[in-house]
Formats: sequence, C-alpha cells, structure tokens
Amino acid sequence: MIATLAPFPWADVWGQEDAVDALRSAAADPAALSHAWLITGPPGSGRSTLAYAFAAALIADGPEDEQTMRQVLAGTHPDLTALRTDKVIITIKEARALVERSYFAPSAGRYRVIVVEDADRMVERTSNVLLKALEEPPEKTVWVLCAPSEADLLPTIRSRVRPLRLREPDVADVARLIVERTGASPEVAEQAARHSQRHIGMAQRLATDDAARRRRDSTLRSVLSVRGVGTAVEVAGEIIQAATDDAKALTAERDATERASLLRTVGIAEGQAVPPAVRAQVSALEDDQKKRATRSLRDGIDRVLTDLQSMFRDVMMLQYDRGDDLINSELRTELTALASAWPVARTLVVLDHLAETRDSLERNVAPTLALESLLVTIASGRKP
Repeated sequence: MIATLAPFPWADVWGQEDAVDALRSAAADPAALSHAWLITGPPGSGRSTLAYAFAAALIADGPEDEQTMRQVLAGTHPDLTALRTDKVIITIKEARALVERSYFAPSAGRYRVIVVEDADRMVERTSNVLLKALEEPPEKTVWVLCAPSEADLLPTIRSRVRPLRLREPDVADVARLIVERTGASPEVAEQAARHSQRHIGMAQRLATDDAARRRRDSTLRSVLSVRGVGTAVEVAGEIIQAATDDAKALTAERDATERASLLRTVGIAEGQAVPPAVRAQVSALEDDQKKRATRSLRDGIDRVLTDLQSMFRDVMMLQYDRGDDLINSELRTELTALASAWPVARTLVVLDHLAETRDSLERNVAPTLALESLLVTIASGRKP
C-alpha cells in the first residue's frame, strides 16, 4: 500500500517512512544530529527530495516555520547551498566553492546546509577537497551528500558521514503512484513501473510518453535481431542516434531559455548582435550547455544499457525456470526462445560485458565503439 503522506516538508518523500523518521528526529534533536550525511538509494528512490526536505527542517525555526521551509525547497534560502550538476563530473572548482560556503555561519536559519546531489560524480582529487570540511565542519553546518550507493564514494568520504540507505519500492506501489500522478491507465502504469525497474521519474516518463515506450521496445527488439558484425554496427548507430535525438529534445528548450535569460539580464534585445563585452559570458554558458548535453547523451545510453541488462536478466531467469518475475514480459516468447538456445554461460558473458560497457563509458570510451563491441558479444557469445 502507498504510505500516508508525512507532514510538510516531508510530504513529497514517497515510500521512505523509516528514512523520514530518522531525519525528522535528527532535525528536532541537536544531540542526535550528525554533521555529515550520505543518502544512498537506487535512481528514482527520492534521494534529492529527501535531502531538501531534511535541509528545510534543519534551517527552519521549528515545524511551524513553513515560510522558511518553502524558501529552502525552492532553493532560494541563503543558508542552503546546493550543487546539482548536469555535467559529466563535479569539478574541483565547484567543490572548493562548496567548502568555502560551508564555513559561513547561518545568516537567518538554525543551520547552514550543504546539499551535494550526485556526489558519485566526484573524481578522487575532487573528493579530497571535501575531506577536511567533512571531518571538521563548523558547529552549525550540516553536509548532505546523495549517491546511488556507498561504494560510489571514496572510503575516506564514507568514514566521515552517517549513511542512510533508502529502500526500493515495489512495482505495484510505483504503478499506483503513477496512476495517481498522471492519470495513466493501471495497465500502462504497471508496465512503466516494471520497465523502469521502479525508478519513479522514469516510470512517469514512460507512462506519459508513447514515443519513449515505442523507442524502448524497438531498441530491445533490434538488439535481439543482431546476428553479426554488420547488424551490430547498424544497430549501435541506431541506438546512438536515438539517444542523441532524445538528449537534444531534453536540452534544446532549456538551452534557449538560458541564453535568452542571460541576454535579457545584460540588456540585449532578441535578435540584437552580442557585443564583445558579453561574448565571454555567452561562451561560458554555451560551454556549460555542451557539457550538459554530453551528460544527457551518456545518461540516455546508460538507460539503454539498463534496459538491456533487464532483458538478459530475464533470459537468465527463464534459464533457471523463474519466468514468473520477468521485467520484459511482453517479450516472453522471444526471450524464452533465446533462453533455450543459449547456455547459461553465454548469458553471463553478455551480462558481464554490459557491466564493462557501462564502466568504459564512464572512462570516456567512444560510445559507438563501446556499443558495437557489446553487440558483437551479444551476437557471438564471445568478447571481441
């Protein structure tokens, strides 16, 4: 069953009652409050939503101070410093700016709170910038880091934070939530919850975007049709193109809005030439947008890899006679045929190579080459 909503500002944190209770208690009792927290959980579990609710409760002067909490949730309170990145990594410059802010005393609230979304996007050198600030923060500063798992951060970071692990919701619960939020039919919502592997944001998108559902189905069927190097190259190109188009669709409108806002701020009318004095600012914005586009493309490819992992996980389940819990039940006929034709060892090779492909993309290997190699493995059962 879907849980009863918690009081404001926790009402948007869905399905994480134990975590909410822990953080509500910590916010209300200074003796129970750790100076640094690490909220971990799978994508879509609500890490960031919980982090900002916690920040609101910490900064506000008690549960009745809703005005302050709304400022925090809107990201406009001066005692909240948040880092959310659309780029591939969090830079050392960004980390140093956070550390500098962490030493400021609260200006209006009870605490200064530093929220770092996607803390797993810090490389080792960047993580080291945070170490001392996490180890010896000012008395009224609280750090809240978010990441998929504790293993995504350095041991030196993990040793300085209090971990809080979020639970994974059930497919049925996610489906009911999607029906409530979007008005989608129960059948579409259930399929979206299953295909997204309980990622609430992705489930909501699949439930409301026919094109996204068709694209996912087409990609899986295309991969199943790969028979050799020629088709592997062709399908890899199709996947990259689809991910590129998807990334452009997600970022184009935002890019245009940001550019228009910048020009309006400096007093340049639409269509007017950009004077030399402003070109550096426009260039910096465009550079950030290119980095965000790169991240968006990689995230799109990563979603494809996640879908492929779910498909070959289903093959493995069928090979062990566990076909009652398929993620891609719509492909049962095709996957059952594959499970019968392949030995278990071949399925394991494919799943291993899927994990290796994800790691390769994080190391900046060319996406097209990585996918071609993966698809050749799927077609042959052997790594190239």
